[in-house]
Amino acid sequence: MNTPFPTRRRMAAAALAATAVLTVTAPSAFADSTPSKAPRTTAKAPTTDGAKGLCKRAPKVAARLDRALGRLNGGVTTVGSVARLQQRVDNAKKEGHTAVETYLNDKLTHRKGLVTTLQQRQKDLKDVAAWCAANGNGTK
Repeated sequence: MNTPFPTRRRMAAAALAATAVLTVTAPSAFADSTPSKAPRTTAKAPTTDGAKGLCKRAPKVAARLDRALGRLNGGVTTVGSVARLQQRVDNAKKEGHTAVETYLNDKLTHRKGLVTTLQQRQKDLKDVAAWCAANGNGTK
């Protein structure tokens, strides 16, 4: 029976043939499986502190921080907020799901720490933005 679509047997044979060709012609990726001690890429040592690039990215980073903090500080109806996660912890405790409560409590602790970290980064970024404005966006 000559069908326009390949059968499983033909497809398997084609795959086997392709594998054989690649095995013979392609260099083996596993020939030297020992990890190399040298770094994969070599680059020159930095000659600047990257201030120009940081000054250029600062507004976008500030917007991203504002958006993340807005979400984290949102109300119970905001997905990803501390308040919403706290409500889930309270619900798990009320229903007696101790394992779920423990898991969510650990997550809540991390999320509260994240708020503190992002607020500190926001403060640091404001200092960077002030420095950039006073120094020609890092070109001086």
